[in-house]
Amino acid sequence: MARILTFTLILLAAVPLAVAATVYKWTDENGVVHYSDQPHPNAQKLHIEGAQTYKAGTIPVTSDSGVAAPAAPGPAYQGCNIIQPADDETLSNIDALNITVRTDPVLRAGDQVFLSMDGQALNGGAPTGTSFSISPVDRGTHTLQVLVRGSDGSLLCQGPSVTVHVHQVSVNNPANPQHQAPPPPQPRSR
Repeated sequence: MARILTFTLILLAAVPLAVAATVYKWTDENGVVHYSDQPHPNAQKLHIEGAQTYKAGTIPVTSDSGVAAPAAPGPAYQGCNIIQPADDETLSNIDALNITVRTDPVLRAGDQVFLSMDGQALNGGAPTGTSFSISPVDRGTHTLQVLVRGSDGSLLCQGPSVTVHVHQVSVNNPANPQHQAPPPPQPRSR
């Protein structure tokens, strides 16, 4: 028991030594300033208090509107889906492909939606939001997919792929308003 008491008293006596320190400062013949915990000739003795500590708080996340929003953790996403266009939908003569995304639960502050088409990120890889429009749209079959990422970039939800078929009027089709058939030949007068 006496050993434990002695050891505890030694530790308590050492705590103030760990909090404060003595530092020696001097300038050499080349004008370079030096600091050391060992004495040096012509050194100025400095008494340094214990190290200052700082505990970082949380960084507020900003929403698309630029207003700070708390990054409140919530329940995990049960799903994220492209609800427009529907899977295997055929779209004819469209000027733009409008995509709408739904998440369950609703999108939390700080989380972001990313869309890809045919394996390539849309919007230059930047978040697209829950509504996005692509224009012009090439004819053919395209695959769309949605990802939801947290403010730290972590993947929170990956939706199923949606396939759409885009049909555009051929420029060679006589029914195309842009197609101008040559005028019928005029009878020649003699």
